[in-house]
Amino acid sequence: MSKRAVDAVFQALFILSDIRFLLRRTAPGHDLDEEEKKRAATSIAKVKRQIAILEEELVR
Repeated sequence: MSKRAVDAVFQALFILSDIRFLLRRTAPGHDLDEEEKKRAATSIAKVKRQIAILEEELVR
């Protein structure tokens, strides 16, 4: 496994931890305001980028 792939895994986990924190803070209803929705969308896009790196490094 390449260093780039390992870095992508850790980056994705850190970003997912941020999303988890957001969900914990908005529990139990998880009603996000507009700023939280934007932050969640940005975080999801970042996770997708890390997954794309993993696909490039491990699958293709």
